[in-house]
Amino acid sequence: MQSICVFCGSSDAVHSDYFTAAHSLGILLANKGIRLVFGGGKTGLMGAVADGALSAGGEVVGVIIPSMNNPALAHDGLTRMDVPPDMHGRKARMHELADGYIAMPGGFGTFDELFETITWAQTGAHQKPVGLLNVRNYYAPLLAAMDYAVEEGFIFNEHRNSISCDSDPVKLLDAMAKYEHPHEAVKRWLREG
Repeated sequence: MQSICVFCGSSDAVHSDYFTAAHSLGILLANKGIRLVFGGGKTGLMGAVADGALSAGGEVVGVIIPSMNNPALAHDGLTRMDVPPDMHGRKARMHELADGYIAMPGGFGTFDELFETITWAQTGAHQKPVGLLNVRNYYAPLLAAMDYAVEEGFIFNEHRNSISCDSDPVKLLDAMAKYEHPHEAVKRWLREG
């Protein structure tokens, strides 16, 4: 993977462990020569992951919409800032630039980006790895909900198992590097075979 898109929260009112993890992830990506693609913000975990990557000499590309591209929200020290016209274009651009995706803790925006990415993999729109960096066990309730959806027949087990999850970013990247897209499950979901 030459580039990873990180979805994460922009709130500053969260536990310091989240900021530490985001900053460390940015450093790790830079040290591995992996370009960081993210939402372009300077607040919350977004700012921390970008600052971490930049502090280690990494390439960082922000993707932000015009209404958020202002001094209060936009990170001004990036390698490059792309400014698509709307949220749909923003997500499409982030997907286009990334070879894989990591969701760190975040709110509705992070959940939206994560689930769209998973859905696109489920339908075969991309074959890239998706990972959850499970800081402070943040994703435990969401993973439990996914497991219940599998039990109830709403999600194929192969699609659920294709989502990597770890609290250790090194182990998460290793798991993502070994990702194998569930082609047969995609065909079955689309009723192609």
